[in-house]
Amino acid sequence: QADFLPLSRALSCGAKMWRAARSGRRFLPAAAAAVAAPGFACYEQRRASRCDAAVRGGCPTARHVKPVSPTPSDIDISQSVQPLPVKQVFQQAFGLTDEDIFPYGPYKGKLSLQVYEKLKGQPDGHYVVVVGINPTPLGEGKSTTTIGLSQALGAHLGQKVVTCIRQPSMGPTFGTKGGAAGGGYSQCVPMEEFNLHMTGDIHAITAAHNLFAAAIDTRWYHENTSTVEGMWKRLCPVDKKGKRSFEPSMYARLEKLGLGHKKHDPDLLTEAEIEKFVKLDIDPDTITWRRVTDCNDKYLRKVTIGKSPSEFSKRQGVQLCRESAFAITVSSEIMAILALAADLKDLRARLGRMICCYSKAGEPLTADDFGITGALTVLMMEALPPNTMQTLEGTPALVHAGPFANIAHGNSSIIADKLGLKLVGKDGYVLTEAGFGADMGGEKFFNIKSYYSGLKPDCAVIVCSVRALKLHSCEAPKVVAGQALSKEYTEENVALVEKGCANLISHIENVRKHGVHAVVAINRFAGDTDAELAAIKRIAKENGARDAVVAEHFSKGGAGAVDLGKAVMAACQAPSDFKLLYDAKKDPIKTKIETIVREVYGGGAVEYSEQAAKTIAVYEKDPAIRSLPVCMSKTQYSLSDDANKLGAPRGFTVNVKDIYVSAGAGFMVVSLGAINFIPGLAVKPAYYKIDLDFSTDPPRIVGLS
Repeated sequence: QADFLPLSRALSCGAKMWRAARSGRRFLPAAAAAVAAPGFACYEQRRASRCDAAVRGGCPTARHVKPVSPTPSDIDISQSVQPLPVKQVFQQAFGLTDEDIFPYGPYKGKLSLQVYEKLKGQPDGHYVVVVGINPTPLGEGKSTTTIGLSQALGAHLGQKVVTCIRQPSMGPTFGTKGGAAGGGYSQCVPMEEFNLHMTGDIHAITAAHNLFAAAIDTRWYHENTSTVEGMWKRLCPVDKKGKRSFEPSMYARLEKLGLGHKKHDPDLLTEAEIEKFVKLDIDPDTITWRRVTDCNDKYLRKVTIGKSPSEFSKRQGVQLCRESAFAITVSSEIMAILALAADLKDLRARLGRMICCYSKAGEPLTADDFGITGALTVLMMEALPPNTMQTLEGTPALVHAGPFANIAHGNSSIIADKLGLKLVGKDGYVLTEAGFGADMGGEKFFNIKSYYSGLKPDCAVIVCSVRALKLHSCEAPKVVAGQALSKEYTEENVALVEKGCANLISHIENVRKHGVHAVVAINRFAGDTDAELAAIKRIAKENGARDAVVAEHFSKGGAGAVDLGKAVMAACQAPSDFKLLYDAKKDPIKTKIETIVREVYGGGAVEYSEQAAKTIAVYEKDPAIRSLPVCMSKTQYSLSDDANKLGAPRGFTVNVKDIYVSAGAGFMVVSLGAINFIPGLAVKPAYYKIDLDFSTDPPRIVGLS
């Protein structure tokens, strides 16, 4: 078997190395010995010793790691192993052919959507969602647990498994997190490929989103600097034969205006109809479509655009400038659409429905009105197939989409999950991760993602940690970044753990209200005591969890999550009764909101701002909007809308500040507070640690985590 150089490392060493990596020729860099030196993880070399025959039957490419103590840095562990070509991982596990997988270098690729058509008649596997408690600065390790569980199932328990996780934004990677590939001996590898550009999906979203933004302002400019006649001549020019014709991209607007029957002959339009067609009459104060960048930059939260002399309207004698803002790419509605689209046609239809602004008469204006839907789809079509990668122990992973869970629905793509369920078959397992806690990404997984996919989860894994539960006791000192932890977190304190379990209980209840079995994964950290872990297990089981298991996958890899894997397998064998929390099509908008506040958050009342109340009244009159599910936008740190209310507050009042529709994604966003759409940078961002180490040949990336 050939040894491959990860593409990112090959690129840093010139075209010759890059061609070697692409062609599959054996290439072992001089740095390999240093990277795999004692103290780092090493795969067992002989195939016979990787896994026993039963395990290879579930995941033929599965390979055990040999953990060492203390656990090295995440990137050192990732770089100490030699991944298999990802095509080989998917071909051996699922019998796929070369035409099913499109490689982007040896270790990442795209899975053809035709695979689903080939396997459509095959029964689905077991569907498991991984959620958490309300996150804390101490970390719960949800991504690490998801990957560790995958390694346990595929590399140690002989099960077919696919792990479906979100692609991380490079904003937080270079800002605060340093990476999001998992951690320790439970990672998606190569972690450099995972954390950086992947196959360019986020760049495609950036390009599509910003093209639409440019189209909006350009159309506003031209309508204010030209006449109706001038616009008509440019939009539908006369050809050499003296005939006009509409572009097919214009048909949707014609249909909207009731002029679809004239779409094949523009000369049939009357003067009044021509004016209706060419004049969107944009109200600039209603433009909500911000430009995006995949970078943390708080200085872009408020900007003024259109200040150049080229944006001056001589016809009106005014500068066509306006205040706007940037957002981070993963907050784009296009990202949410990518995650929720069922196929390419559905992707195009959803993109066409995106509302970017309103006319001065109050009519919503969509991508279809701007004639840009086709172009957006072309930019996004290569991003629609999910990305193929692997875990540290050689189990398959699909990495696709990355919407935030506090301002969007926070889940990886429906397409990846559906493909995974067909690939693993009747007795296999698909693990999919939802952002933040069961009150955020979890609730949206159930009531938005599952609503559109039609898939029914068999089990939910709720990840927690001793330290995080101590913070949720509301009696332990606050955690301050850069400062040492207080003794409450480093010494045994069962009482604090028991009080903090109130937060865990709320999340167990949330999962059970959806008719899904809950398995609690207690992510063990150094310093956790047996008494503290026993308290969590006892309380979880007493309050509705089917099981509660201590997992040590960070330090031991899949071997440390075998008991968790067995608990999940047992839960998936038991009958479940999945149900949505509300009826999106029939329930009034306020009923949907108040049901989530009462049943999921534990709140007592909801108050609406004057603006929110007015908007809801308008939406109630529109059947297409009224029938959408709601996507709650709030702090992730609390069950309430107040980030300072930790634990399990009860009977509080939630304040709805605003509500707007993401018509393309297919949900109404209910804002419960001020949410930044683009993060900022700290005094010492993660980028201080990220660099190239030129002491090795070829140079290797350092500092990612």
